Amino acid sequence: MKKYIYIGIGGFLGAILRFTLENTKISNFTLIPINTLLINLTGAFILAFVTTAAIYTSVVSSNIKLGICAGFAGAYTTFSTLCKETVSLINSNHILLAVCYIAISLILGLAFAYLGEFTSIKLASKLNLNYSVDLNKLEDTNCKNKGNSIWNIL
Repeated sequence: MKKYIYIGIGGFLGAILRFTLENTKISNFTLIPINTLLINLTGAFILAFVTTAAIYTSVVSSNIKLGICAGFAGAYTTFSTLCKETVSLINSNHILLAVCYIAISLILGLAFAYLGEFTSIKLASKLNLNYSVDLNKLEDTNCKNKGNSIWNIL
């Protein structure tokens, strides 16, 4: 039951932040939906950062991971809005912009996810969090935390 509370709180916070950022004027350049792009890119970074930390360390409990990944990132990022905005670009005869928007979203999304994982690994190793990264054993971790930490109490 506790995990659903974490997911609900994370979802609430992610939805509120997304709504706030979606309605904030970031740029005068309005042809490509820059707000959604920035939301999805930061969401890719957050999701990769947290899941990487959760897999390799005991710093993030499974409830915190669920709250951030399923709750916050799930409500914060939005594939459906990306699709809707792309269709709107196509319907307004901006086909090249639509293709560019999809390509930019995919390429930068992957780059931000990689950066999130890389940052998590580097930060954990600098903080001496017993961060042993062995990509050959990634399947063996089963995404479960090992060890005890203060975060496991939450």
